[in-house]
Amino acid sequence: MNLPAFYLADLPPEATLTPRVVSAACDALKRNREKNLRSRNTEDIVRLLCEIATDWLDPENRFRQLALAQGPAETGFSKAVLAKGLDGFFRQFTPDNFRALLAQELGDAVRVTGDPWRTMEEGIATDGAASAPRHFWRGPELLVHIAAGNLPNPALMSLVQGLLTRSAQFMKCASGAALLPRLFAHSIYQADPKLGACLEIAEWRGGDRALEAGLFAAADCLTATGSDGTLAAIRAQLPARTRFLGYGQRVSFGFVTREVLRDETIGEVVADAADDVIAWDQNGCLSPQVIYVEERGAVESDEFARRLAVELAKREAAEPRGNIPVAAAAAIASRRAIYEAIAAHRADAKIWSSPDSTAWTVVFEHDVRFQFSCLNRFIHVKPVPDVSAVLQGADEIREQVSTVGLAATPEQRRELAGFFVRWGATRICPLGQMQNPPLTWRHDGRPALGDLITWTDVEL
Repeated sequence: MNLPAFYLADLPPEATLTPRVVSAACDALKRNREKNLRSRNTEDIVRLLCEIATDWLDPENRFRQLALAQGPAETGFSKAVLAKGLDGFFRQFTPDNFRALLAQELGDAVRVTGDPWRTMEEGIATDGAASAPRHFWRGPELLVHIAAGNLPNPALMSLVQGLLTRSAQFMKCASGAALLPRLFAHSIYQADPKLGACLEIAEWRGGDRALEAGLFAAADCLTATGSDGTLAAIRAQLPARTRFLGYGQRVSFGFVTREVLRDETIGEVVADAADDVIAWDQNGCLSPQVIYVEERGAVESDEFARRLAVELAKREAAEPRGNIPVAAAAAIASRRAIYEAIAAHRADAKIWSSPDSTAWTVVFEHDVRFQFSCLNRFIHVKPVPDVSAVLQGADEIREQVSTVGLAATPEQRRELAGFFVRWGATRICPLGQMQNPPLTWRHDGRPALGDLITWTDVEL
């Protein structure tokens, strides 16, 4: 299927982007936003997004088919991993979930349109409120996204949030990483051409100062995901007036209590752990790099590790890991060799790995210190006496922790969550759901929509 050339990313490879083209695109986006998006009704946008998501969940949807046909070569993920990741994402698009997001982020505030006082009066008529809300919000005129190249879902969610804030959006993708954002933008354009015309998708290699200078100058707000060095370089180029939202490197881990390490529950816990390791091939800030397992359960921690290895081997047949660069495979092979040598001389260290490939690896070691993984389904399992040992072992990376996945009894969850909340984790969820955050998720503990918008408080 050939897509029409609605976006810069649709241009043929031989086409050359110039600063003038980028600046003209920004100007067009602002004009289109003023005509087609600024005054749009929230309910209409939510309804449209839910309809688009329903289409993406349909196996016959042409955008989904193209994503699954071309995605493995473009993204490095297998068809099964892509399908599961996209399904998890688009199933979140329900009216109730969007209502929860909007209520969480905006409360009873009203959006600035043409006449704010008329907007207030309409809000009273609609909601039956006794007194007029005195808080107004407005989204940026032009919202620019510098998207990371490793996972598609964060980029897609950025576009959704921009639409909810009525912002024209220019998304710059990493070189070779525009397929999924481009397809999503086309699906919006197909459903509503006027809305689709408020989006621009482009891709080029990062660090092109000539192209980025005009783009950054036009932005009212810019979001960027990448390494700390990348974020610092972008921030240094932005005008002082431009709001900058940077999302740097984060890590996540899991914690399994001894109470769920029983014969009747161990299968489900292992399956949940495998879900988190396999999701997006463990490439993302929400993927666990370490799973801490309490000792002295009916099923011991090393047996948990062995069963996880068996489960990953089974999943490789149905949900294979995608192709990875030679350097990444070499890093896995090198790390494996180190742990194989350690396991050969120590009874308390073990390693299981996929034969004849680097598809998956499970390392079991008695060292509570957090260990960064090679990713691509390379997971560390570490036995611990209790949750205090987990907090001690992960203390060095406390400021970098995004998500903690818990496998515990219902009675334990509240108390354990309290430990991790006080410790500073920004998200605590059930094991098995680490890569499936809800629409209301606050990335890095920051407001999903609130960071994008500007508030006006009226005090009369």
